Amino acid sequence: MSRITRSVKGKRSYDASQRRQKARRSRDRIIEMAQRRFLRDGYGPTTISAIAEDAGVSVDTIYKSFGGKPGLIRAMGARALEGRGPVPAEQRSDELQALERDPRRLISRWGMFVTEIAPLAAPIMLLVRDAAGSHPELRPLLEDMHADRLRRMTDNARRFSAAGHLRPGITVAEAANVLWTYSSIELYELLVLRRGMPLKTYGRFVADAMIAALL
Repeated sequence: MSRITRSVKGKRSYDASQRRQKARRSRDRIIEMAQRRFLRDGYGPTTISAIAEDAGVSVDTIYKSFGGKPGLIRAMGARALEGRGPVPAEQRSDELQALERDPRRLISRWGMFVTEIAPLAAPIMLLVRDAAGSHPELRPLLEDMHADRLRRMTDNARRFSAAGHLRPGITVAEAANVLWTYSSIELYELLVLRRGMPLKTYGRFVADAMIAALL
C-alpha cells in the first residue's frame, strides 16, 4: 500500500509540475503576442480577440489571466524590467550593491543596467504614455510605473547613503531624484532614439552624470 501511495503522490507532483510549466509557457506566449500586436498596431486598434488568436488561446483565458488590455501592458512592463538572462535585473542590482564597495564602479555597473533595461522597457513605457491621453484606463498604470521606478531608485539611494557613498549634504530623496532622472525612459528617448547616441555611449553618459551628481 505504501508503495502505491508513494507512486500516486509522485505522479501527482509530476503532473502538477507539468501543468505549471504549461501554464507558464502559455502566459509567456500571450505576453509575447500581445507585445507584438501593441507595438505594431497601437493600443487602441489592438483587440483581445486578435491577441487570443495569435497566441492560440481563448479570449476568456486572457481576461481571466490578465483582466484586459491594461493588465497585458502591465505584464509586458514587468517582463521588460527583468532584463535579459535567468536572474531578474533588480535582483542582480541588489546583489551587486551588497558586494561592490567602490561607489564609482557600482554606478558604472548601474549605467550598464540602464543599457540593458531601457531598450526593453522604452517601447512599452512610450506606448502607455502616448496612449494614456485618449485611453483613461491607462493613466493609473502609467502612474504606477513611474511610482514603482521611483521606489526602486529610492531603495538604491537609501542603501547608497547607508554605505557612506553620498557626497555630504545630499539627502536620500535628492539622490533618488538623480537616479530616477538619469534612468528615465524620457532621457533614453531624447539621446538614443532621437539623437542616435550609441547605447554604450549612453550607458557611460548616465554613469558619469550620476557620479558627478552624487559623489
